[in-house]
Parts: sequence; structure tokens; C-alpha cells
Amino acid sequence: MLIGRFLYKDFIFIGRVYDGVVYPLSEHDLNISQLCDENMLKSDRKNKIDKPCYMLDELKVLPPCVPSKIVCVGLNYKDHAEEFGLPIPKEPILFLKPPTTVIGHGESIILPKQSSHVEYEGELAVVIGKKAKNVSQSDAFKVVLGYTCANDVTARDLQKKDQQWTRSKSFDTFCPIGLYIATDINPANLNLRVYLNGELKQFTNTNKLIFDVPALVSYISSIMTLMPGDIILTGTSSGVGKVEKGDKIEVVVDKIGTLENFVNA
Repeated sequence: MLIGRFLYKDFIFIGRVYDGVVYPLSEHDLNISQLCDENMLKSDRKNKIDKPCYMLDELKVLPPCVPSKIVCVGLNYKDHAEEFGLPIPKEPILFLKPPTTVIGHGESIILPKQSSHVEYEGELAVVIGKKAKNVSQSDAFKVVLGYTCANDVTARDLQKKDQQWTRSKSFDTFCPIGLYIATDINPANLNLRVYLNGELKQFTNTNKLIFDVPALVSYISSIMTLMPGDIILTGTSSGVGKVEKGDKIEVVVDKIGTLENFVNA
């Protein structure tokens, strides 16, 4: 099932997407309450949702969740580590992006004035569905709501200058996610492609992840509590590259769809 987060008039809601039609879900469905804005849970839905379904062209598609944090994994594909001449990690390398980096499908990535070299990094994102702490690998999928496309946009020159990753990864608009969350797929064998202005730049399969989804959920939840709506970015493959103003970036993941964003300054 594909679910998304939508704006109808002045009201935000979660809906199931099927064949171009959106069917609103209640906050009790799929334990999705944490994916919604607080005003949705406090409002009278009967006065806002005025019909059982909507055509997509009636709605604005928003980022599919509102995370309290984005936990990212560095160098989780062997070819990406080799691309930068770095050793294969023996355990996951973690860093965080703030929630203010999140934008949705169709929104613009803004190039910061502090950087002259910004790059795309297409990734599979894991969306957490239940509060999770010290989860075993065998129980990892029980706390996962689903998966979406993501772009871990990075100011590469600042990353190299700072020798750590916080500033380079944390500019507003540096975490596009979407278009929807796929809730019933196996993340272990998905093709992932990134196109820059229509040209294929990255191509990989999630079966090449050094640390797979259960390993990441277990490892990260042993360090910090994961909340519903939180995102884990599972890492990028080789082929990352620079973007310029006016570029179009598409992240395409099997069984999920396409996340498209343009670059602006």
C-alpha cells in the first residue's frame, strides 16, 4: 500500500493512494498519528474531510511524514566507500540531519551561499511506525511503517573542510523525501536509480547494502529511541555528483516511485 500526506484547502491529512485516487485514513489507521500535523489530531475531521476520496489533482502532496529526527548512515555501500578512498566500515557510521532539512516532491533544493559544491545522494529511506528502543534484528520490521525515496543533499566542499558532516548535511531543503511511503514491500532487493536532468547517474540495488534494514534499526535503536515518523537514510552508492541551479534530480526506487526536485539558489 502507498500512503501519503496531503493538503486539502487548509487541512493536512494522511491518505492511501490507489490509481490516482486518495482515500483519507484516520489517525488510528496503521498507527499513523505521529505522521500527521498536530492540528489534524485536534480538529474535527468531519468538518474538513467532506468526501470519501479525492483526485490527486485536488490536493497538494506534502512530505509523507514529519520526523523528529533523520538518522543517516554513511558509507553503507562498498562502491561509495571506494569512490572516496575510505575503508569499509565495521559498524554503521551515523550522523543526523535536522527536521528542517525536509522538503517534499516537487519542492526546490536551495543552494546555500556558504557552499560552491553541492551534491545529490539518492537513498532508500526507512520510516519508523512505532516507538522503538533496543529492538532486535528479528523484531526490526515490527517497528517499521514503510519506505520512501530520499536525497541526502550534501555540501561536499564544507564536508571536506569541516572534517565532520553536520554543517554540510544540515542546510534547509537538504533532505527531500517522498513521494509516498510504501508499507508492504521487502526492502532487501530494490533497484535504486538517480537521474540528473534525465541522465542516469546512480544505479544500485539494496541487496548491496553493507548493513541491511534490520541491522540498522537494531543498531540505531540501541543508541537512541526512534519515534513514529522518524527516518533512517540507509546510505548512497557510487555515482554522486555536483548539482547546479536549474537542475532536476529524480530518485527512483522500485515499488515506491519517483521523488523529483529542482535546484534553485
